[in-house]
Parts: sequence; C-alpha cells; structure tokens
Amino acid sequence: MGQSASKPRPQISPVLEGNACRLTSDADDDVSGYDYTLDLPDECLALIFYSLAAGDRKRSSLVCRRWLTIEGQSRQRLALDAQSQLADVFPRLFSRFDAVTKLTLKCDRQSVSIGDDALISISLNCPNLTRVKLRTCRELTDHGVAALAENCRNLRKFSCGSCSFGVKGVNALLENCELLEELSVKRLRGITNGAAAESIRPGKAAATLKMICLKDLYNAQCFGKLIAAAKNLKILKLFRCSGDWDELLGVLADDVLWLVEVHFERIQVGDLGLSAISNSANLEILHLVKTTECTNIGLMAVAEKCKLLRKLRIDGYRTNRISDYGLIAIAINCPNLQELVLIGVNPTHLSLNKLAANCLNLERLALCGSETIGDAEISCIAAKCIALKKLCIKSCPVSNHGMEALAGGCPNLVKVKVRKCRGVTSVGADWLRASRGSLAVNLDATEPELVDAVVHGDNNNQAVVDVDSGIIGRSGSFKVRLGSLTDSIRRWRSFVSRIRSKLGRNYSD
Repeated sequence: MGQSASKPRPQISPVLEGNACRLTSDADDDVSGYDYTLDLPDECLALIFYSLAAGDRKRSSLVCRRWLTIEGQSRQRLALDAQSQLADVFPRLFSRFDAVTKLTLKCDRQSVSIGDDALISISLNCPNLTRVKLRTCRELTDHGVAALAENCRNLRKFSCGSCSFGVKGVNALLENCELLEELSVKRLRGITNGAAAESIRPGKAAATLKMICLKDLYNAQCFGKLIAAAKNLKILKLFRCSGDWDELLGVLADDVLWLVEVHFERIQVGDLGLSAISNSANLEILHLVKTTECTNIGLMAVAEKCKLLRKLRIDGYRTNRISDYGLIAIAINCPNLQELVLIGVNPTHLSLNKLAANCLNLERLALCGSETIGDAEISCIAAKCIALKKLCIKSCPVSNHGMEALAGGCPNLVKVKVRKCRGVTSVGADWLRASRGSLAVNLDATEPELVDAVVHGDNNNQAVVDVDSGIIGRSGSFKVRLGSLTDSIRRWRSFVSRIRSKLGRNYSD
C-alpha cells in the first residue's frame, strides 16, 4: 500500500518530417508535436482526400510520401491537358494514379493533341475506366478509339467534341462496350468527311443506352438506326443538327416509346416530329428552343398524350406560332406541370388562368421577351398561382403595379427575379421587399439619371429650386419619373432648410 503507482513507460512513435522519419515519445508531445494521422488507416485518409476540393487535395498530397501514395491510389477522377508531350509521362503518371475510373482529355485548339499510341497506352494502363471525355483531340483516329473500346469494356459514359475520328470509331465503341449508358457526340469531324453514306450500327450497347446527345453535326441522322434500336432510351437531345428530323422521327414513332426527356434546339422539326414524340406517354421534360416550325398543333398533340409532363420550355423565337391555344391544351391535360419557361411567346390571361386553375403544382415560372405580359397578367399569376415558388420576368411591359400585386399573392413565393423591365424601378422592388420580408427580390432596374438642380435666391431672398427636367433621360411614364425623384426631392428639402437656417430668417413652407 505504501508503494506509489508505477509510471507507464512512454510509447515510442514514428513521426514523419518531409521525407525523413524520427522517433518521438508521448513525453515530448508538447515540444515536438505528434502526427495523429499515423493512427488513421489508409482507408480513412482516402475518404478525407475524397472530400477535399481539387486544389486542397493537390497541396495535401505533398505533405509526405504516405499522403502522396494514398492520394494517388484513391483518386478516381483525372483531367489532363492532352497535348502531344503528355505521352512521355504516361508510365509514371498512371503508376501513381492506378485507380482512375473517370478520365478527361482536353487539348487546346492551337496545340497538337495526343495520338492513337497515347490513347492505346492509356487504355492498357486504365482498363477500369467507366467515363471518358475527349475534347479537341484532333490527332485521334478510328484506330485509337477502337483500341480504347476493346481494352476498356466497362465504359458507361463516353463524350467527345471537336475530334477527328469517325463512324468506325463510334461503331467500335457501341460494339465492345456492352454497359454504355450515355453517348454524347459534338462536332465530330470524321462523320462529315466522306462518311455521309455510312451509318452508325446499334451494336451491343443499344440495349443499355439511356441517353443520346448530338450537337453541331451535319450528318447526325446517321444515328437514326441507333436511336431506333435503343429500346431503353430515356433522354434524347438534338442541338443544331442539320437535316429534316420530321421524316426520321416519323419513322421512329413506334420505337421511341420510353422517352422521358427530349431537348430540341435549332433543328428542322415541326408538328410531325412532335406528334411522333407524343407517342412517349412517359415524357416528363420537353424543351423546344428556336424550333420555328413547331406550332400549336404539335404542342396540342404532346399535351393530349403526354399527361405526365412536368417541365416545359418553349423559346418561340418571336414567331408567334405557339400561343394561348397550345398552352391551354397543356393546362387542361398536364396537371403535373411544375416548371414552365416561355421565351418569345405571347400568352394572355386566358392561358394563364387555365394554367393557374389546373396546374396546382406549378412552382417555377419564367416569362421572357413577351409583349403581352403586363400588370394584369402578373396580377392573375399573383392571385391564382398558389404553389408558385420562383418567378422570373424579363423584357416584359411590367411596372411597379405588378410588383404590388405580387406582394399580396403567391403565398409560397420565395424568389422573384426581374430583368430589363423598364416599368419596374427600385421603388417597386423596395416596396415588395418591405411587404414580404422573407422574399428574395433580384432586380436590375436602371434608374433615370439624377436631375440637375440649381439653388438661388429670388427677389425676396427666398431659396428656389430649379429642376431641369430635360436631363431625366429616356422618355418614360410620369409615374416612373415621379418614383425616381422621390429621394432627390427629400435631399433638396433638407438642403433648403439648411440654407434657411444660415440666412437666419423665418420662412413658411
């Protein structure tokens, strides 16, 4: 009992300093510090690195050799500048990053990109790649892409843009990569160089493809057989692709039954194409951007058959081919509509009333470049769109009165964005903010220039303010000018009162 408790023996632990290692004990922790990361297993450090931003992750990997090794082995995403000189460092690069599954190769337009040999080397060192993105790799040919497809058969997403390979390379991908789910092709030069007569074969990937995106292609219709054979295709995006798409979509009308999302932008498609797309009863998202041949007839066909529609975006390009009739059909047949974006379309209170009455889940609404959206239409939206949360108004004849209507309506509204609406000033926005404290108001109203004013004394030594109304700027309504002058008048009244006090005389207002 008289013996004191024995003091535990200090535990010796290794501490890494740069590339050197020394021993330290618990007794001198306060002096030299202790590397507590040594107690963490490699798997925990890998999770920490995974949560860091790209820059922090790079800097952290330089702390010590252990961190460098763990960071390299845990990195799954890698983006490289794919210039020709990159091929010289491939052995060392991929010996460190041996777990990469997502690879991006992007070259500057004015530089020479890597060639087929480099791509083959990558495919041999990274057989587990699941995502590959190629940008401006103009030195790659069908041979290199075919080797990539043969060596990396687990590819699920493939994207290429401004490359030079052609149909044979794409066919090799579709034939060898049985798990391919997403295919994105943009400005593929090899397809236009004498390959117009050759078509894309479906291959084994047709059974798994869920998304096809084609952009800026002169001969995109050579993908027609692939689109028809992709029975599980859910997303189809066509951007600025030449050719008559009405004819092709008409042929594919019975083969695109499972589409959920469709994007058409600047392509030659009209009501026949929309009627073919309407066979997809599961369609939920439809974007029609500057498709000048689409009219109310095609939109009504979509509305009648695609009753699950949730998001609709229409850029009418000021052609006035889609109006109240098409929007009323959407309102009557698509009660699940949650998001509606109208650009260059001129709806009136007739269609807005129907949309507000039938689409009770409408949460996001954008009205841009419309000549018919005024204060009356905004008042209709404020009174009847109960579920609305976000509202965007741009380049519409709306004034401060419309903002006043919003202040008392749309109980669930959380954000309002107003752009290029000359009738809306900061006075209306401030009043809206004051009335709805929790509402986020984003306004870019340009106030008229401040008026010039001269203060002088009249014959009775009374201060007089002369306002040169010609400096107001562009002509506008009297209410707009009056609202912008309110603050200026207050300031000048204060200035006048100071002058009176200095003169030492009593003046009545």
